[in-house]
Amino acid sequence: MRYISTRGKIEPVEFSNAVMMGLATDGGLLLPENLPRVNASVLDEWQDMEYQELALDVMKLFAPDVPGQILKGLITRSYSSFDTPEITPIASPGEYLILELFHGPTLAFKDVALQFLGNFFSWLLETRHDHMNILGATSGDTGSAAIYGVKGKENINIFILHPKGRVSEVQALQMTTVPDRNVFNIAVEGTFDDCQAIVKAIFNDLSFKERYRLGAINSINWARVLAQVVYYVYAALKLRKEGAEQVHFSVPTGNFGDIFAGYVAKRLIKPVIGRLILATNENNILTRFVMEGIYERGKVVSTISPSMDIQIASNFERYLYYLYGQEPGRVVKAMKEFERTGRISFSEKEKLAAHKDFLSASIDQEETVDTIRALYEDSGYVIDPHTAVGVAAYKRLKDQLDGNPVICLATAHPCKFPEAVARAIGKEPKRPEKMKGIEDRQQRLVVLPASVSRVKDYVMQNAL
Repeated sequence: MRYISTRGKIEPVEFSNAVMMGLATDGGLLLPENLPRVNASVLDEWQDMEYQELALDVMKLFAPDVPGQILKGLITRSYSSFDTPEITPIASPGEYLILELFHGPTLAFKDVALQFLGNFFSWLLETRHDHMNILGATSGDTGSAAIYGVKGKENINIFILHPKGRVSEVQALQMTTVPDRNVFNIAVEGTFDDCQAIVKAIFNDLSFKERYRLGAINSINWARVLAQVVYYVYAALKLRKEGAEQVHFSVPTGNFGDIFAGYVAKRLIKPVIGRLILATNENNILTRFVMEGIYERGKVVSTISPSMDIQIASNFERYLYYLYGQEPGRVVKAMKEFERTGRISFSEKEKLAAHKDFLSASIDQEETVDTIRALYEDSGYVIDPHTAVGVAAYKRLKDQLDGNPVICLATAHPCKFPEAVARAIGKEPKRPEKMKGIEDRQQRLVVLPASVSRVKDYVMQNAL
């Protein structure tokens, strides 16, 4: 299997080179030439597998250039730091099914992908006698998960941009208190969209990218999407084994990366996965796409679910490629129009096609708090505000589904958002042992304006 760009102007590359490239050199996003689909006999085998075993089988389909034993070792190493052997267990508080994706070292779903990506980078660089400087932007959890994936690695430096004051205190501390000298935190005076635009602009400077050996860990990196595909397959097949004909998912999302992994999983194990509920907060550019057929940039609203405070979904271009019948020319035209006007409009046919894949709801902060409170009062189970957005969207839309089970993705441990949880249930959630005393640790960060040139200068001064 080889990888192509959504914009159609690169020669196909192998998986390893796609991971190292991150953003395609033509400005597009990388995708497999063809998405695989497995048959019923494979599904029968997969539904009896442990998580790591399933991950190996799924990833082998997409990464044939990586030796099987190497891939197995990378997967084993990546998930050895999780606090449960199931890696992504399903809880069932009250009437809900909750896929817990927060059992990794930084207590967020990003660990599932970034522990693997960090180990993959390290192995590949060692094999090639090479080095790299990772550059990424975070709206909250990506940064700490990426840092924990590569901290202390000799052949990698990592530079993470986060919007100053627009992530939770715990999220910021998880990044800025890491003492390893290969870690560089940049607090940008702006929004996450500003951070993301800076990173994209730097990656589009191809000579700078090559000179400083830049690599991407943001959700634009295909390896992240691939690692997240696994937990959709794992969860859906667990319910299939219990007799479910089809399984739906409710996904809190802002950048479209996690739900796009669900879309790939849906195509891979069709027809086991049904509809994907795209749950947004007040930053509802993606909900407006599904409901109205308009993808239009708005002003970023600060909310209690800050990782979703996004008005430009960087992975949306990947879905656009399929919505446009895998025609790169149409993708290029649409993205140019979006850059010029901040808007893309879709035909009725395209709206109907999207509705076959997605339902969507936008959940405001009051409903988010009410959802946390109601679930806690009913079952004693505590969820974070992002997870609550997904649960609330499911509650609102369940009458439009067919009665088959719906799994809500729990994307972060509630202790990462103590103020929002306390507002809902009257007390802060308990912290795991590894999070205690984090406020007392020494911080390392630099504050910079939302300037491409200033960030470039900082990278140049500190790059390997």
